[in-house]
Amino acid sequence: MNILVIGYVWPEPASSAAGYRMLALLDAYRRQNWQVTFASPAEKSTHRANLPALGISEINIALNCSSFDDFIRELQPDLVMFDRFMMEEQFGWRVEMCCPDAVRILDTEDLASLRYARQQACKRTGQVQMDVPLELLFSEHAKREIAAILRSDLSLMISGAEIDRLRTDFNVDPALLLELPFMRPPVTAEHKKRLPGFEERQHFIVIGNFRHAPNWDAMLWLKQTIWPLIRKQLPQAELHIYGAYPPPKATQLHNPREGFMVKGWADNVNDVMQQARVNLAPLRFGAGLKGKLVDALACGTPSITTSIGAEGMNGADSWPQPLADSPEQFATLAASLYCEASQWTRYQHQGFELHNERFAIDRHEKTLIERIKQLRENLEPHRLANFTGAMLRHHSMKSTQYMAQWIEAKNRLLKDQDTHS
Repeated sequence: MNILVIGYVWPEPASSAAGYRMLALLDAYRRQNWQVTFASPAEKSTHRANLPALGISEINIALNCSSFDDFIRELQPDLVMFDRFMMEEQFGWRVEMCCPDAVRILDTEDLASLRYARQQACKRTGQVQMDVPLELLFSEHAKREIAAILRSDLSLMISGAEIDRLRTDFNVDPALLLELPFMRPPVTAEHKKRLPGFEERQHFIVIGNFRHAPNWDAMLWLKQTIWPLIRKQLPQAELHIYGAYPPPKATQLHNPREGFMVKGWADNVNDVMQQARVNLAPLRFGAGLKGKLVDALACGTPSITTSIGAEGMNGADSWPQPLADSPEQFATLAASLYCEASQWTRYQHQGFELHNERFAIDRHEKTLIERIKQLRENLEPHRLANFTGAMLRHHSMKSTQYMAQWIEAKNRLLKDQDTHS
């Protein structure tokens, strides 16, 4: 099979959970001996994965440019996967026009409109936000994202909680959705033996890409409210904060006297995570699954998080490690977990079990590949059952097509003017 993946950015598995997830999907396709091409209009980043070394072709594409039409007509993919709904908006109509029989899959990474709505609610209340008013949920952002889901043959949802939202709040047909959490190799008995024990570890840790709004908000909440409460109970404690792309406003919060250590980029997430004793993830808003928590499970580092952080992590079951939505309870649980070895060990073992059961790569990869093959074999009846999607494709194809062609003509005119001036 010939696969085209259209990326919002070039995958950076060491920088974000989204980058790790994308690379896992690309690996799954390559293990089927499928031909895979990754294309993106973004600039190539320093920390991007070496896709050619993995047998994946790299192509730069342009927004609002008919050169993409020539490219995809020549490539003739059997399947096109869009990385986030913005790429489906930009290129979906071109894919349908040039390769109407190609399966179109949307990888949402997380339900961005839910994350955005929770962020707006958090600004109003300052509290952890799970449920949001419908006037915030039914935003312009949501209309765009849900439309992209409906236009696609299948959307990969990282959390069952998000599928429930789509079904109940937006009446999306479950036949258009597939729950596909992070796909990870198991934590083996040998790996567990090599991990540092309770006494060998020290410090609290926070990790997350600074460009991701929920992570920046969590860091501020820690700095202003939660960390001072922890330090009152553990005056010598240190919090080590790691993440890709730290801006000056983040590095300026570094304060050794307060034990608030902004470390920035981590060359290897596992190395710093497995040296820490406790992982903190005080997220007040967000969506999807949290890569930082999955990393901590694999490294044997117990975590404390909020209802937002725990959402979907254990399917319909409860999160097996400490959870708190108030700063006071969060700080109390953090100090207790940091000091009590038996409690720490129990949570570590529960974390290993959750990791190996919930994120088993073999099971989820098999489910994904089987679903793709079913779509290929039954594409016409599948699309006929989705009249709303066909209607949206008809109208968006016209409006987006004309807008893109207008932008392309405008850019061409400006270029000609510059050439003759």
